[in-house]
Amino acid sequence: MTKENQRIAIGGARQRTILALLLLNPGRIVSVDTLVETVWNGRPPATARTQVAICIAALRKRFKAEGCDNEVIVTAHPGYLLALENHYVDSVEFERLTLQAQEAAKEQRTSDAAALHEEALALWRGPALAGVAGTLVEDEMERLEELRLAGYDGYVAAQLELGHHGDLIPGLVSVVRDHPLRERSRYALMLAQYRVGRRAEAMETFREGRAQFIEGLGLEPGPALRELHDAILRDDPSLMASAVVVPKKPPEVPRTAPLELPADIPAFVGRDTPLTSLNTLVDGHTEGRRLTMGLITGGAGVGKTGLAVHWAHQVADEFPGGLLFADMWGYDETHDPADPAVVLGWFLRSLGVPEAEIPAETHERAALYRSVLADRRVLIVLDNVRSFDQVRALIPGSSRSCVLLTSRSLLEQLVVRHGALSIHLDVLRRREATDLLAQFIGEDRVDAARADAERLVELCDRLPLTVRIAAARLAAKPQWPIGYLASRLDNEQLRLDELSSGESQVRSSFALSYHALPHDVALLYRRLGLLDAPDFAGWVGAALLGTDIHKAEGLMESLVDAHLLQTVGFDSTGQPRYGFRNLLRLHAREVAEEEGGALEQHEALYRAFRGWLSVAEQARRREFGSGHGEQMLFGASMPSGPMGTAELDMLTASPSGWFEAERLALISVIDQAARCGMDDISRELTELVVRPAVACQRS
Repeated sequence: MTKENQRIAIGGARQRTILALLLLNPGRIVSVDTLVETVWNGRPPATARTQVAICIAALRKRFKAEGCDNEVIVTAHPGYLLALENHYVDSVEFERLTLQAQEAAKEQRTSDAAALHEEALALWRGPALAGVAGTLVEDEMERLEELRLAGYDGYVAAQLELGHHGDLIPGLVSVVRDHPLRERSRYALMLAQYRVGRRAEAMETFREGRAQFIEGLGLEPGPALRELHDAILRDDPSLMASAVVVPKKPPEVPRTAPLELPADIPAFVGRDTPLTSLNTLVDGHTEGRRLTMGLITGGAGVGKTGLAVHWAHQVADEFPGGLLFADMWGYDETHDPADPAVVLGWFLRSLGVPEAEIPAETHERAALYRSVLADRRVLIVLDNVRSFDQVRALIPGSSRSCVLLTSRSLLEQLVVRHGALSIHLDVLRRREATDLLAQFIGEDRVDAARADAERLVELCDRLPLTVRIAAARLAAKPQWPIGYLASRLDNEQLRLDELSSGESQVRSSFALSYHALPHDVALLYRRLGLLDAPDFAGWVGAALLGTDIHKAEGLMESLVDAHLLQTVGFDSTGQPRYGFRNLLRLHAREVAEEEGGALEQHEALYRAFRGWLSVAEQARRREFGSGHGEQMLFGASMPSGPMGTAELDMLTASPSGWFEAERLALISVIDQAARCGMDDISRELTELVVRPAVACQRS
């Protein structure tokens, strides 16, 4: 990008933080929301997004002024990314060289391993990200420091095997002083001191370490250090052997590798693209970087756990160190979310750590967990994760192991801080859903009533959970035609009941996501559920709540993030349009009827229907050129939630485009308004839609 080793001063703490986040995610999009959250630590001003754009522009200008011809920072919805092409990032290069060194060590090319580790360590010019603030950045600083120390451990192991003991001692003394509880470094220092004839110093290194372990952790040093101490006391000849290398993990693990995966999912179908993406976690590098973490997100019943467990069984042989699994109970009415300290204790026992050596404090357990996994290749599956904080301590420090998580939340921090591969899981294709049905009830039965089978899976929203529930009912009732169950599901009043029998409760699955919503987001979910319209724009949410458009769109995006609403496209005005899947619409309406009063619901619908009428009138005026200069305020005939002239002008900039985008919604509003006793609105909307010329003359 610029001359080698040329320093460029980046002015301003905000610019440094934004650049740091982009550098930590080379080639990956960092959303504006993440940049805002990090720069202002969760307390952004109203102009935060504008200030981020200003900082990005300043950074681009700075790079260009320093002679960078290629674009460094690229705009990519919903944020920005740092382009890797023709650019060099130290952290990416460090991980590449470290991986090459590890491969060389496995192949017993010790000199090559030492040289590669040395080249990687030479990239460090001081603490990573020094002078940059923000929680996201600080967590990444800890991860990078752990990678540096692991790389240094590999370098030391190679140099000890090559016999360069004396050269290592000054550096090891410094590392042990800064990290007194790091057993591997202390082991290497003791061994190097002994090999150069400084036996007494080796003993003192052990005694100092033992005192710090007892004081800091309440534990004796691990078995590796104790065995080395005993070997030095008896001058064991094997200590001087050139083949002696530093143990790669404390403590020694006497047990076999854990195999804790649940049984593979029965009748698994489809998901070819997500499975291919997940395979990059074991295939090595992708786009110049090593992937060690995957995140599967999606709504209730979409099959996240099934995909994770199925893939884990497929690649189990790639992880000789073991297979760990934990349900984090992030979305369950019968369990509190799993405590990471408890899960750490469970994992440590599974990995062979004696109960007596497991510390009480979470951070100490996490440190021991990272040490035990340092040279193991283990697959860790964390299911139903509620938040990043719930799994922060369960992420290994080395890149040898792999973590796969499932969650209904986006867990953006995993992507930003740890470069997780993010896979959003949607419903099955129609063919896949009918194939799943056939796996349970037989292909002959499905082929004999293909149209009914396709209608049934559509009524199930093609969700794996609901298709399996329907299939189980048909399997238990072989005398039932497929069309009979489909006809039962046709009744919207009973559909959730039909799909919520037994242990597989569709209603309760949706309810768990709903109960996790903030108050105003939950209120919007309920009120949107009152509408018959197949889709709607953000201003409709504003009308239902009596608030402004920007706030309503933010709440709608929160529902999208919670997988309770979906973006179905953008209309001619450039605004996103939202819609429910059928089962979620039924659930939203159900909770609206349970938790809202009839008067409140009527008023919300009135505001929304008046909104459609107001925009339709303005669109017809603009279309026919009469009354164009008149100001029409959305709130003039509404209880609250005014829409200004600017918003109306934006929505009706293309009158015919707006009518086309709202065509199906307007038809449903006309019908629903009439059923709700709002005859005037229904009649006036009908005139505007069916007889626009007459409506325009009237206005």
